[in-house]
Amino acid sequence: MSAQTERSFQKQEAVFLNAKSGKNSRWYKEIGLGFKTPAEAINGTYIDRKCPFTSNVSIRGRILTGTVHSTKMANTIIVRREYLHYIPKYQRYEKRHKNIAAHLSPAFIGVSEGDTVTIGQCRPLSKTIRFNVLKHQKKQLKGSKQFQQY
Repeated sequence: MSAQTERSFQKQEAVFLNAKSGKNSRWYKEIGLGFKTPAEAINGTYIDRKCPFTSNVSIRGRILTGTVHSTKMANTIIVRREYLHYIPKYQRYEKRHKNIAAHLSPAFIGVSEGDTVTIGQCRPLSKTIRFNVLKHQKKQLKGSKQFQQY
């Protein structure tokens, strides 16, 4: 994948391109909190200004887990979080859900609907995006039928 996919010239902020040494310089960081930097972020050639591993976006605040609901947008996914809400009058629970838009870095290849992702809160990246994908786990099928979360 070529790094120059936009009309304007793309480069990492922390890398000086006209260095005299011929080595390929790529800047990446450990985001901490027990999350490992993906191999694609270290060895890849993509340039993403909103990636937590290769740009100046810090993860702070909430760490959430949910399932991927939609991957139709470019570099953005919709994460669905389901939970139970208690109704005291009937002494029962009802199912509710929230959809959260999260930035999907090019470091995560092959994310599809139904996969489980861990997202972390960051600064506002756009009008609706306040989270970044930190970890991706493929959907697991163990038999003909699998029970849902609830």
